[in-house]
Amino acid sequence: MKFSIQRESILKPLQIITGVVERRQTLPVLSNLLLSVSSDRVSMTTTDLEVEMIASVPLNGAEAGDGDITLPARKLVDICKALPEGAQIDIVYDEEKERAIIKSGRSRFNLATLPVSEFPNIEEVKGVFEFQVPQKVLKQLIEKTAFAMAQQDVRYYLNGLLLEVDSGMVRTVATDGHRLAICEHEADVSPGEKIQVILPRKGVMELARLLSDSDEPVKVMVGNNHLSMVLEDYAFTSKLIDGKFPDYQRVIPRDSDKDVTADHELLKQALVRTSILSNEKYRGIRLRLQDGLIQAQANNPEMEEAEEEIEVQYTGPKLEIGFNVSYLLDALNVIDTPNVTLALGDANSSCVMRPEGQTACTYVIMPMRL
Repeated sequence: MKFSIQRESILKPLQIITGVVERRQTLPVLSNLLLSVSSDRVSMTTTDLEVEMIASVPLNGAEAGDGDITLPARKLVDICKALPEGAQIDIVYDEEKERAIIKSGRSRFNLATLPVSEFPNIEEVKGVFEFQVPQKVLKQLIEKTAFAMAQQDVRYYLNGLLLEVDSGMVRTVATDGHRLAICEHEADVSPGEKIQVILPRKGVMELARLLSDSDEPVKVMVGNNHLSMVLEDYAFTSKLIDGKFPDYQRVIPRDSDKDVTADHELLKQALVRTSILSNEKYRGIRLRLQDGLIQAQANNPEMEEAEEEIEVQYTGPKLEIGFNVSYLLDALNVIDTPNVTLALGDANSSCVMRPEGQTACTYVIMPMRL
């Protein structure tokens, strides 16, 4: 097996797919990537047994010898990064020594390989349903909800993102039990009955890195245990979390009677400043709502205190309510409209935050006792 390729042609796809490779592995071969040369393309595969990513790169007529080898993934990335821009990289496999020789200009590297037969393959997705959406739609749905996923929660089904496909709609939902993020987009899909699958956290993060802001389509195949996505030069497969996602619709308060409209940037900056003196562990701040005004106040065990006042559009009764300021800021960070709306009930009711004039994205934040 041998091939030649430009540094720039191989570096970006390598960097995208090596995010899957864990630094500590139970199986040594999982630290490697599978390199396959066939006719005029080289395909590179990485996996951690849960997520698999494949990049396919054209060799543009350069002479190549077909074959498969496995190479240490991160070392190969580091070598390509360290070579000068525009460098030509030649990779040749020495069968006798079971080594790969990488040459570029006056640089030469000798890399150990592991048997191709040891490299695991994730089983093919037995398709239940298939659909296409523009890459930027899926990327946006993930970016606007993924922050609310749980981390290492014992309720394992919360450590991931719900992908829901309904008639004419694709929706993503994430919750960690304290806040909820929902985002949906119209799509040309008709699954017959609603499909719900839970993507694991790592798969979600790798997918967000893989997708671009282009109108190019991504083909999504939903199986019983796996989800697969195919782009022009990449393929992504992830195991699904086996569990039932909670009924998120029940969490959204329906009887909030206090509607507030605030300048997005003013509210965000005021909360950032107030949060400086909040309790580092609990991150609690107190919001006091009155006609035309929100007052944000925080204090900490050192008896330090911060206070901010923001003018808002609101007329109604006064309200005092506590929140984890990080949860409020996380939602504000993914909202991109000039104004945001807050729907509040009483001191024990959740806050519903939305971009003004839009209903596609909804953020629910539970209150906290201060």
